[in-house]
Amino acid sequence: MRIVTVLAWMALFTSAGAYSQTSAQSSGADLPANTATKIDPAKEADIRRLLDVTGAAGLATQMMDQMEHGIRPLMTSSLPPGEYREKLVELFFEKFKSKIDSNQLIALIIPIYDKYYTHAEIKSLIEFYESPVGKKVATSMPKVLAESQAAGGQWGQQIGRDSMIEVLQEHPDLRQALESAKANPQQ
Repeated sequence: MRIVTVLAWMALFTSAGAYSQTSAQSSGADLPANTATKIDPAKEADIRRLLDVTGAAGLATQMMDQMEHGIRPLMTSSLPPGEYREKLVELFFEKFKSKIDSNQLIALIIPIYDKYYTHAEIKSLIEFYESPVGKKVATSMPKVLAESQAAGGQWGQQIGRDSMIEVLQEHPDLRQALESAKANPQQ
């Protein structure tokens, strides 16, 4: 359940650029096309309650902060060097964060939960997340995910490092080309 929420928030964050382009052309109250089907008000209220008891909004904020931490250096390095660069990146993230409205994100997620879960399943999930073990899952999952992401990142970096070393050992011509490129970056 929490993984579904995390994936939904991550997908929304990574597609936020496309959303922000279209949102300038439409009002903030517009709902996506897939919400054309009317959701039972009682079920919608329970989905909102489920998102609340799972801490979805807080998790979204945490995930977006983690993604910013990862994206910021990539964005900075992709821009040409200059004194402007840090200020531009900082202002971009300030502007981006100012456009985030958790209510809009929740409105986008509700139809997804409606599609994949029956009302009875939503009620069962609420019951679970209101139980002692469910509360523990809800409060510990952000930490579990953050530590898992860090461990996976370190593991991936090590595999990447090992793979590059092996490729360069197996292909001395590429190793030489890399060394030449390092020595003469202007070419």
